[in-house]
Amino acid sequence: MGIGKEVRKERIMNRETGKTVIVPMDHGVTVGPIRGLIDLPKTVDMVAEGGANAVVEHVGMVGQGHRRYGRDIGLIVHLSGSTTLSPDPNRKVLVCSVERAVRTGADAVSIHVNIGAENEGEMLEAFGEVAEGADYWGIPLLAMVYPRGPKVANEKDVENVKIAARVGAELGADIVKVPYTGSPKTFKDVVEGCPVPVVIAGGSKLSDEETLKMVEGAMKAGASGLSMGRNAFQHEHPVRLVSAACAIVQEGKTAKEAMKILEGKA
Repeated sequence: MGIGKEVRKERIMNRETGKTVIVPMDHGVTVGPIRGLIDLPKTVDMVAEGGANAVVEHVGMVGQGHRRYGRDIGLIVHLSGSTTLSPDPNRKVLVCSVERAVRTGADAVSIHVNIGAENEGEMLEAFGEVAEGADYWGIPLLAMVYPRGPKVANEKDVENVKIAARVGAELGADIVKVPYTGSPKTFKDVVEGCPVPVVIAGGSKLSDEETLKMVEGAMKAGASGLSMGRNAFQHEHPVRLVSAACAIVQEGKTAKEAMKILEGKA
């Protein structure tokens, strides 16, 4: 990794632990202005206050989400997208270039690839182009790689997730985001098969206890953190939820200990 990537990587990861808590806020392209993303500056401020290392935004929202007054937070500009109105929502296409993201002030870029989708080949080709551009500009690349398509019966199956994570590393990602497989034992196989940092996706809406236990399990398996969207920014108390997750990721706290933070008792 070149010096440019190293410098910028410290803006999206804890330099002491090498771990990260990322809050994606790119949902507006996929599903529109959902709750939590109407007032983007306020939401970014809250997750930053909770200790998140970075947020993910589409390029057009950077001027909104980073016109704020809270503590600093890393910026990852998302380069791909699709909408729920599409005939094939799994078909992600590039909607921004690495160069434009750099000009916008990004500390890193991200791309979404669905392994097993009908247009997997197009997405892999785009992945390769983005990885080359990220190397050229010296900016870290987060690859969100999910097993999704006609042949994928279960996107959280460990064999599927192992392939997804490995694809991310093989094609040049600096951090790979994949679904959690459900247990530390199975997710350890994913981490061991991927030579770059692996973070888990927050997934569908979960209870507070389920969310924190998932984070604890992933960290026990050797994950480098998590990328959690709606479970964080749509929470009744986003600051405390992010603080609780950070306590597990960055400080090694248990889910039980983190619950006290979430409940305002610690």
